[in-house]
This record gives sequence, structure tokens and C-alpha cells, in this order.
Amino acid sequence: MQYIRALYIKNLFFQGILGLVSLFILGFFFSVVYPIAKALFFVFLFALVVDLLLLYGTGTGIKARRFAPEKLSNGDENEIRLFIENHYPFDVRLNIIDEVPRQFQMRDMNLKLKLEKKNSQKLSYHLRPVKRGDYQFGHLNVFASSPLRLFSRRFREADPVSVPVYPSYIQLQQFQFYAISNRLVEYGIKKIRRIGHNQEFEQIKEYVRGDDFRTVNWKATARKGELMVNSYQDERSQQVYCLIDKGRAMKMPFHGMSLLDYAINASLVLSNVAIAKDDKAGLITFQHKVSTTLPASKNKKQMYLIMETLYNQKTAYRESDYSSLFTHVKRALNQRSLLLLFTNFESLYGLERQLPYLRKMAKDHLLVVIFFENTEITGMLETRASDLKEVYYKTMAEKFVFDKKVIVKELQKHGIQTLLTPPELLTVNSINKYLEIKARGLI
Repeated sequence: MQYIRALYIKNLFFQGILGLVSLFILGFFFSVVYPIAKALFFVFLFALVVDLLLLYGTGTGIKARRFAPEKLSNGDENEIRLFIENHYPFDVRLNIIDEVPRQFQMRDMNLKLKLEKKNSQKLSYHLRPVKRGDYQFGHLNVFASSPLRLFSRRFREADPVSVPVYPSYIQLQQFQFYAISNRLVEYGIKKIRRIGHNQEFEQIKEYVRGDDFRTVNWKATARKGELMVNSYQDERSQQVYCLIDKGRAMKMPFHGMSLLDYAINASLVLSNVAIAKDDKAGLITFQHKVSTTLPASKNKKQMYLIMETLYNQKTAYRESDYSSLFTHVKRALNQRSLLLLFTNFESLYGLERQLPYLRKMAKDHLLVVIFFENTEITGMLETRASDLKEVYYKTMAEKFVFDKKVIVKELQKHGIQTLLTPPELLTVNSINKYLEIKARGLI
């Protein structure tokens, strides 16, 4: 029974049947055509038998394997590799359909391949998940056809497997690579000049080539008789917390991903940068109440804990309670810290409701409010209005864009740092903001 279920009829079979029927109909009117149709009928039957023997004469036939990563990176193109082996003694045509997770809704998955006899080949395709969670791969279906192409035989390879989708670790690896090769400028990370000496004094040492002349200690130089300079070390072990709003304002999608997932991906990379700068990185997530708190640390396991914490974030996108966030921050953080709040405000009224709590947090900590430009509305401003309806839409778009600028001014008026950024540039702009704060010695 399994052999029958694995057998599929190709289009060429139906075309042959149609041709034979046409010839037999003509043979009814023209007697000379009937013997030809009859002969072709037996040839066609013979071809069917031969095709079946070719497909089922070899037990192994086709072998296929799927190589998927242990985890997929959210918002990135993830490579899925396939390895196909042909054990038939003839060339085959293959249609490969992988049962990709239902979240992708890929209904046109069909890779076509011509594979020579006793040969193998590697293939690959890419998947871009836009939500975290478990993704279930099914079987790998390979439909093999002989040179006659009347039938195809299905081979079900590769057992079903579940692959988790984590925050963008590919982006994290890219930033690490660019940092090692000193090419972060290509990625958009600015080289920010340190202003003054906002550093801790370490020691007085002899001048060596490359030391800053501005650090020369003339009194020590006079006593020693040699050029001496002051040595400083950067202020370290400062606490950097990413505060992630999981409320309904973060559900808005851009390029298939929610603002929440953009914030989670940026928090992962930013935490890694903070730890690389010898600061302590921590996390707080909240919506109607505080959901998760990961104390700031810079030990070796911290990045693993941050990634696992971000992966497990669940939300109902309820109304965000900033009073609960303020109370929690007041109790949990005893040391002055840098708080990077990932949230979104679409109107000045939305800000005014939360501003009292933001001002209170800014008194004890350095607060940076990071929210998003609505790039779709901004794009409407660049188009020319052709009728009254489009004039109305463009006017409303200008109002929303203006409100965002007013929100920035209102926050800055109360001494709160702000960052208004497009979602796709969130990671780069957040890192630049953090490096700017470090360079200016604000914390």
C-alpha cells in the first residue's frame, strides 16, 4: 500500500492519454489511423510498465537530509541546507518540497533539480522568521521521475524537528565580527570623541610614544627629571538596564516584525556592547506589571542569561503601567544606572499620561527614552497629493510626524535623553547613543 501512496501521475501521462483518445476518435472516421492508434496504445502501456520498473526497481532510490541550525535568528535570513543523493542508475528529475513551519505560510515551496546517476548535490534556501517561539519542520518530500517522466515516486526523508527562534543572534555575531576587525563604522557605529578626562586616575608613569601630551604631569616631570604622564582608566562597572515595554503600543508591525521584537533584538546587541565596555548589563520587561527582572552583571554567563530571558518573553499586549515600572525601579535599583527605555508614543497625550513617572525615574537615574518613527507615515509626506482625499491623508501624516518632534522636545525639556529612530536602524542608533553617553561622561 505504501508503494501506491508514493506513486504520483505526471502531466505527460495525461497528455499521452489525450493523444491516444484523439487518435482513436480519428480512427473512427479514417480507418487508416486506427491501426496506428492501436500500436501506439501498446507502446504507451509498455512505457508505463518500464517507467514503474525504473522507479521501483531500486530500493534505496533517493536519499535526502536537511541541515537546519539549532536555533533560528529572528528577523534575519537563516540558511537551511539540503543534501540529496541519487542511487538510481540513471539521471532523475527531482521536485523537492520541504514541510517548512506553518508560521511562514509558504505554499509555493518547490525546488527543482536534475541529478545525474549515482551522484549527489547540495541545495539551500532561506527563511526569515518574524516571531520568537518553536517552529516545527515536517518531512522532506522528494518526488523523483525517470527519463520517461510518466510517473514520479515520492520519498519522505528527514524526520520532523522542532527549532526555536531566538532574538537576532546573527546580528549580534555581525557586530562582534565588525568590532574585532575594527570595521564598525561600515555598520553605522560612529567614532565618538571623548570630551575631557571623565576618567578615574590610575597612576603616574613614564612617557612612551603614543601617550597624549595633554596628560603630562609637569610637577612629577620636574622631580623625576624625565617626562611623566598621568594614566587614567575608563569608569567601569556601571549598570546599564534595558527596559522593554511589552504593552499594546509595541504591537505595531514594520516589515513583518513587531516593534517589541525590534526592541528585543536591539537589547541583545546593546547588552553585549555594554559588557564589552566592562559595564554591567541587565533587563527589565513590563506591561500592566513588571514581568521579568535580570539583575545587571558582567560575568561570563550573563549574555546567555540575557538571550534566554529575551527568548522567553510572552505578552498579551496589555496597557503599559508606568507607575508599576517606577515603583519596581525604585526598589530594585539602589545604584545610579543608565536606563534605556524601549517604548513607543504616537501622540502627545500618550506621553503626558506617563511623563510624571518618567520624570521621577530620571531624578535617580540617567533615563533614555527610545521610541520609533512611523516610517510608513513619513513616506506619505514624500508623495505628491493628486486629489482632495490624498491632501487630507498627507495633512494628517504631517500632524503625526510633528507630534513625534514635540514629544522629543517635551522629554528633553525635563532633562530626559531621547532617541527617535526608524525601526530598522534601532540597533545601530541605540549603540551610538550609549557610546555618546559614555564619551560625555554623563554616568
